Amino acid sequence: MSETSFFGDLLTTIAEQGRRLLGPAPRPSGKPTDLKADCEALLAGTGEASRVALANRIVHDWAAGDEPARAAFFRMLLTEFGPDEAKLDAAVATWRASPSQEAAQTVNAASEPRRQELIRRFALAPDGVAMMVKMREALLGLLADDKSLKVVDDDFAHLFGSWFNRGFLVLRPIDWTTPANVLEKIIRYEAVHEIHDWDELRRRVGPDDRRCFAFFHPRLVDEPLIFVEVALTKSMPATVAEVLDPGREAIAAKDAGAAVFYSISNCQEGLKGVSFGNFLIKQVVEDLRHELPEIATFVTLSPVPGFAAWLAREIENAESEALSLEDRAIFVELEDRAWMDDAEKVERLRPALTRACGWYLLNARNGRGAPVDPVARFHLGNGARLERVNFLADRSARAVRQAHGMMVNYLYDLGEIEANHEAFVGRGQVAASASVKRLAKRAKSAQDAKTRENEAAR
Repeated sequence: MSETSFFGDLLTTIAEQGRRLLGPAPRPSGKPTDLKADCEALLAGTGEASRVALANRIVHDWAAGDEPARAAFFRMLLTEFGPDEAKLDAAVATWRASPSQEAAQTVNAASEPRRQELIRRFALAPDGVAMMVKMREALLGLLADDKSLKVVDDDFAHLFGSWFNRGFLVLRPIDWTTPANVLEKIIRYEAVHEIHDWDELRRRVGPDDRRCFAFFHPRLVDEPLIFVEVALTKSMPATVAEVLDPGREAIAAKDAGAAVFYSISNCQEGLKGVSFGNFLIKQVVEDLRHELPEIATFVTLSPVPGFAAWLAREIENAESEALSLEDRAIFVELEDRAWMDDAEKVERLRPALTRACGWYLLNARNGRGAPVDPVARFHLGNGARLERVNFLADRSARAVRQAHGMMVNYLYDLGEIEANHEAFVGRGQVAASASVKRLAKRAKSAQDAKTRENEAAR
């Protein structure tokens, strides 16, 4: 990270020089009226040092403000820094009078809100990019109550999509020699399987059969954007206990037959919607293939976070296409929070829950026609195949609450990734193994039997 630190120090020096050029600038911190004057000056300024200093002052004044002041700042960006309407009207009139490529480009330039250039200039501050990520995190929290701010968020997202594209990201391995401040963030940002203490972290990044990789950006010092934890195993695991059991016996990396992606965590809420995960997995696969060419299987052990909520709706839906009357009756057992400790209930629920989960992953769709489950959308969109549904694979409180303990293996078959991706994106087709397809068929057969019974009764 030394290059990043050097660059940050250089920008800080420029900012200090700019402050001296600007002279003293006392102000009540965080007031949007003061920030508006500085924003106008930043857009008008031409000197590099003065622009760096102004950008630095604006982002830190925003950070020093309370929540109402920060919200007022975003509303100011909306109302005071939109497109120059006179220029846009003139450009549109010219294009209508004489359409041409040049006239269209003029319309495009005139339609860009002034706040986009303003946001670009915020990046001049020594920690400007990091501050803008924090700005967008705050902005996302306001959208539910003020939907008009969506256009401001669109400007942040548009710029972030360019600044955080794959060409600017650096993949780094995370191990026990990684600086402690980065390791502490891995503990804090872990979003799938909580890391309780440093000993547990060491078990995940220290042994020879464990790997962790993270994407970093040159302008975010020691801040991971997203990271993936990988277990090197002899075969595809069916439960998270096989991966995270503190008493497990480690194997030598050279003896592994599978690389298991068991946790992927996005670290920066302000970068929501900026896709890193697909690049991350593909890059890690390439790195592992180079390091350990004997590994033939690349697979996930993934949560199913939307399953329990979907199943609850289907149980209440008398016209459900997914559940038979028999299965709906069995699901009454789920009302007992301790069902996992009762061997008889577990065996009664096993086939019904597994069938329902298979049907959910293959057939349940949202309003846009995509799979309801967000993890399924991610991996299927990357070109993975839905390989296996695992019953009671994770007994943690969160997994039971979100998915009744179900987990899924998504297989990254390097020879099929591109075709699977094209079929999913182009036709909405879910790549699935024969065993998963059979689960969904059994669910449908049970439902068809229920329909025939109802018709016979009538």
